Amino acid sequence: MFDALADRLGGVFDGLTGRGALSEKDVSAALREIRIALLEADVALPVVKDFITKIKDEAVGEKVIRAVKPGQQIVKIVHDALIETLGGALGEDKDDKDKPIAPLLNLKARPPAFILMAGLQGSGKTTTSGKIALYLRKAYKKKILLASLDTRRPAAMEQLGILARQAGVDFLPIVKGENVIAITKRAMSEGKLGGYDVVFLDTAGRTTLDDELMDEVASVAKLADPIETLLVADSLTGQDAVETARRFHERLALTGLVLTRIDGDGRGGAALSMRAVTGLPIKFLGTGEKLDRLEAFDAERIAGRILGQGDIVSLVEKASQVIDEKEAAKLQKKMEKGSFDLDDLAKQLGQINKMGGMGGLMKLMPGMGKMRKAMKDMGGEENKLLDQQRAIIFSMTGWERKNPKLIKASRKKRIAAGSGMSVQEVNKLLKMHRAMSDMMKKMGKGGMKSLMGGMGSKMPGMPGGGLGGIPDVDPKMLEDMQKQMGGKIPKGLPGLGGKGLGGGLPGLGGFKKK
Repeated sequence: MFDALADRLGGVFDGLTGRGALSEKDVSAALREIRIALLEADVALPVVKDFITKIKDEAVGEKVIRAVKPGQQIVKIVHDALIETLGGALGEDKDDKDKPIAPLLNLKARPPAFILMAGLQGSGKTTTSGKIALYLRKAYKKKILLASLDTRRPAAMEQLGILARQAGVDFLPIVKGENVIAITKRAMSEGKLGGYDVVFLDTAGRTTLDDELMDEVASVAKLADPIETLLVADSLTGQDAVETARRFHERLALTGLVLTRIDGDGRGGAALSMRAVTGLPIKFLGTGEKLDRLEAFDAERIAGRILGQGDIVSLVEKASQVIDEKEAAKLQKKMEKGSFDLDDLAKQLGQINKMGGMGGLMKLMPGMGKMRKAMKDMGGEENKLLDQQRAIIFSMTGWERKNPKLIKASRKKRIAAGSGMSVQEVNKLLKMHRAMSDMMKKMGKGGMKSLMGGMGSKMPGMPGGGLGGIPDVDPKMLEDMQKQMGGKIPKGLPGLGGKGLGGGLPGLGGFKKK
C-alpha cells in the first residue's frame, strides 16, 4: 500500500542525500515535493499542512543546511515526523510482562475482558475478530471466546464459528431467533462461567452508517462495558475510511482502529490520516485474507518502510512463524559441510513463499530499494517463479534431488515434461543451485568478505533468474541489520538466519557473524 509513496519520497531523498551542501532553496523545493507526494497518496489536507509545517521548522535552518550530511538530517526529520503523525513510538517498559500487549490492547482488567468489534459491512470485521483471537491465543496463551451478534447478514454467525475453529478458540453456540441483547447477555455469562480471558463481541455491520446500526452497537456497549471497542475500517476506501471512523467515534467510545487490506493497491492516505483526524490509535493492520495475516501496528516500523529503511523486526517475526528450529539446525550443518541439495533448496523456497515471496521480503529489508523496484516491475511474477522452481524440484526423483550434478540430458527432458517447464528452465534451476553451493563453500573458507565478492550469483524469482551483482547489497547494510536486532537474528531465517545473516536465501544466504 505504501509503495507509491515510498518510491516518490525515495526520489526526493535521492536528490538530497548525495549532495554535500544544501541551500534553503533546495530544502524548500524538497518540501514541496514531499507535500505533493503526500497529497497524491490521499493523505487528508489538514494532516499534510500540519506535517509540512512540522518538518519545515526543523529542516529550514542553519543546523541542517550547514550539517556534514544535510540530506540525511532531512530524512531523519521526516522519519520522526512520520512516527509522530502515525501515533508515536511505543516506548519501553521492561518490568511489564504484558508490555507487548499493553500498547495494543488493554487486557489488564479482571477477566473476562470484553472486546467489541464494530465497522461497516465488508470491512473485514468478522475475519479480523478471528485474526486477533488467533494472535492472542498463540502469542499470549489467552483463552478466547468468540460471539457473533450479527443476526442480519446471512451466514454471518456460521462464518465466525468456522473462523473460531480455524483459530483454535471457542465459539458461543448459535441459538436461532435470539436477539442481539440476549446474545450479549449469554456471552457475558459464558465468559465468566467458562473462565475466559477475552470475549469478542462481533457486532452487525451495514453498507452505510444509520441510526439503527449505531443504536444497536451503543446498546451492546452499554450492556457489556467493553474494555476495548475497536473499529475495523477498509484502508482501500481512503478518506471514506477516515470519515467512517470519525462518525463512529461521535456515537461510540472507540478505543482503537484496525485497518484491513493493507496489502492492497491503495495509496496509504487512510493509514497516515487516521490518527491525526480521529485521535485514535491504530492497533492492528490486516495484511491478507488468511487468519495469520495480522500485524501489530508500530509507527516506527511503518515509517521505516515508507522511507525505505526496511523493517527487520517484522521480518524476523515472520520468519519465526514459518521456521522449524530443528530443521534449521540440520540445514545449517549441511551448509557447513557443503552438502546443500535440491531438497534443501525446495524447503528454502517454500519458506520464502510463506513469508510473502521475494517482493515481501525486500520491502522489509533495509537498503533494498532498487531490488524492491525490480520486484515491483515484475508485477508479482517473482512468486510465480518460486512456485515453478519448486515444481521442477518435485518432478525429480529422490536420487536426482540428492545428486543434481549427475542429472543428464535425458533426465532433464523428463523433469521438464513432469513440471510443465522447459529444459532451459531446468538448467537455470540447476545453475542457481550450483551457484548457491559455491557460496556455501566461500562462506566456510572466507566468511563474509569472500562471499560478498560473489554477489553476482542468482536469486530465484528475479528477472532473468537472477540479479547479477546488485550494488544495494553491501556488508555495512548487513551489519546494520544485525545491530537493529541486537545480534540476535534467529537461525534458519532465509536470508537472515543461519549463523547470523544468511541461512540460505538463494543469492543472499550464509552471511557469517563477525
